[in-house]
Amino acid sequence: MQKGFSKDFLWGAATSAAQIEGGFDCGGRSPSIWDAAPKEKIKDGADCHTACDHFHRFREDVAIMKELGLKSYRFSVSWSRVVSADGVVNRRGLDFYSALVDELRKNNIEPLVTLYHWDLPLWQYEKGGWLNEAVIDDFQFYLKTVVEALSDRVTYWITFNEPSCFLMNGYMQGVHAPFKRKYLALPKFTKIFMRANQKAVETIRRHAKITPKIGLSFAAGAFIPDHEEDTKSVEEAYRKSFHKTMGTMNNRWWMDPILLGKPVSAYGIYRTRERDMKNCKADLDFLAINNYEAFNYSAWGGDKGIDRSKLKTTAIDWVIDGRSIYWTLRFLYKRYRLPIMITENGMANDDRVQNGEVKDDIRAEFMDEYLFHVHKAICDGVPVLGYQHWSLLDNFEWAEGYGPRFGLVYVDYKTQSRIIKNSAYHYKKIIETDGECIL
Repeated sequence: MQKGFSKDFLWGAATSAAQIEGGFDCGGRSPSIWDAAPKEKIKDGADCHTACDHFHRFREDVAIMKELGLKSYRFSVSWSRVVSADGVVNRRGLDFYSALVDELRKNNIEPLVTLYHWDLPLWQYEKGGWLNEAVIDDFQFYLKTVVEALSDRVTYWITFNEPSCFLMNGYMQGVHAPFKRKYLALPKFTKIFMRANQKAVETIRRHAKITPKIGLSFAAGAFIPDHEEDTKSVEEAYRKSFHKTMGTMNNRWWMDPILLGKPVSAYGIYRTRERDMKNCKADLDFLAINNYEAFNYSAWGGDKGIDRSKLKTTAIDWVIDGRSIYWTLRFLYKRYRLPIMITENGMANDDRVQNGEVKDDIRAEFMDEYLFHVHKAICDGVPVLGYQHWSLLDNFEWAEGYGPRFGLVYVDYKTQSRIIKNSAYHYKKIIETDGECIL
């Protein structure tokens, strides 16, 4: 059994195209649903048209990754940069991602490519988006184009980021693009999405030039047991982590059909069906997870008796408790038996520049706490492939605009200057010592 972080552990950081690229109308790109978001839906009327201008500054950003010693970098491809209209491939868009991959490879940084991180092309949305089965074949056309262009240099592929978020927040809760409230549409868009994902895995395997490793990033979590050394308490936390509130709708609803081929019913009104499972189960090489806050602290289904005023929280009021990632890793591996890649973990902070530096000690402490618990999970038998800190850069935080700062690197959005935060240098030490400095 492994007793620590391996020498080939993928220490990295993560971003997404819509949140950092900018260049929304450059190089032949067409708009996404986030480019077209109504101003009143985004805090302070912000938009992602410029963001961090990574489209023009990617070499500068890769140089920062190199300085920090990153072994990997998770980024997403903008569908509307690659396919600018229905059936129209934009070669200049592909050239951008090819140049980015080359720059990463030149600096010995492993590219982890996410193929969909929420930014549906506007032209596809106008065909019906995730409520119309046309999206399945449209996504395969785009995906095949990207795989054929990059798979001679890319091994790791992540089909989608957080389906529970972009689908339920976008089509049910109405808080993210395309800002729809269709509560009864859950089974329909779930079925369409799962078919698109299954076909995506098949398409990657069919067209990849080097043997691919494929995963899907879930917004995953767990309930921390009330008594962590008590077997019955652990069993109850495991049950709730798949069968209660957030455990049902963030974990089991998405994971059981895709990873086990098992249908799910929820709350007497939602269900996936046995006959559809053959089009849902996907042949994944690893399970990717994005983990921030334990389900215990959720406003929906959490422990109402918890006094949050006595707990450490982030700038957006998420509770900081590193046990969250330990129990998430442990419970997910117990249920699904796949190696796990942590594709997002981090915190928002009210970072300020003082005398040319950003002293974000709380983020360094956060990192130590969560990575200590990742190490604990590894020592307890969970195969963890890597850790991608969210995020490399401060960025456009969806409907929250530019207020929350998640980055290891401070971005001045007016000048686009970058300042490496103190936490990033701390992360560099963690990487250099393979995590030993936090144990």
